[in-house]
Amino acid sequence: MAGRPAVLCATVFAAFALAPAAQARNPQIAGLQVALRAYGLYRGPIDAIAGPRTVGATKAFQRRAGLVPDGRAGRRTRRALGLLGRPLFGRRTLRLRRFGWDVSVLQFLLASRGALIPVDGYFDGATERALRRYQRLRRLQVDGVAGPVTLGALARGRPELTPSVGGGPRPVRALLEDWARVYGLDPGLVRALAWMESGYQPGLVSSSGARGVLQVLPSTRRFVETVLLHRRLPTTISGGIHVGVVYLRHLLREFPSSESLALAAWYQGPASVRRHGVSSGTRAFVADVLALRRRGV
Repeated sequence: MAGRPAVLCATVFAAFALAPAAQARNPQIAGLQVALRAYGLYRGPIDAIAGPRTVGATKAFQRRAGLVPDGRAGRRTRRALGLLGRPLFGRRTLRLRRFGWDVSVLQFLLASRGALIPVDGYFDGATERALRRYQRLRRLQVDGVAGPVTLGALARGRPELTPSVGGGPRPVRALLEDWARVYGLDPGLVRALAWMESGYQPGLVSSSGARGVLQVLPSTRRFVETVLLHRRLPTTISGGIHVGVVYLRHLLREFPSSESLALAAWYQGPASVRRHGVSSGTRAFVADVLALRRRGV
């Protein structure tokens, strides 16, 4: 969206989204760090920050596994990581003797709340006792099992961790594709734009106030609601994607002869594109989005 200070290159994302300047934490990245540590490639802290060391270790693993070293922990990379590479947090109930990425995330979340436990991806007795303490403090059922209610409590306020155990919210990718089809847009283009903007991270907020998966500015939301749709949309993950897709369709209609110009207008602003042309930073942004679409993110 217009008003952002810098281009986000395609290679700066790893596992949903790399940390912005404020070094935001995405607990899912703790799972990646534990897996990389098990391969001897990551020696930094398990801090859920996808900084340079995490990205570098991810690329090193990808080269070792014969994958494209793009620094992003997509499905192929997570599959190559083996048992510690899956499943993502929120996909299953966690209990004693479970093993995997989601257990690492659970342990990180408990440790960040004061539990003195190893973050190693194995649900052992110490993890169970820490989970019981958490459940007791939150007045949940104290059973030492991380089911939908406990997972939901742990994920509260963290959209990237919203549980899908037992049929929860639709994944971000599916929502992007659904809204793209509703408005007759190429789902691949919408997915690529979303990955470029946020790495599919719903909770991301930029320094200029752009929010959500498609990094929609408050002014853009007002324009979509008051001018294009004449109605308010919910401030949910799906609602934010809805706003972004409607605005993208508007730009594609405003620049019908060039998809690239429409994407440039998305990043730089339509008035600026018309008045000043496409800047070098915007050209890089557009090229990255189109490259991501070709790769099928």
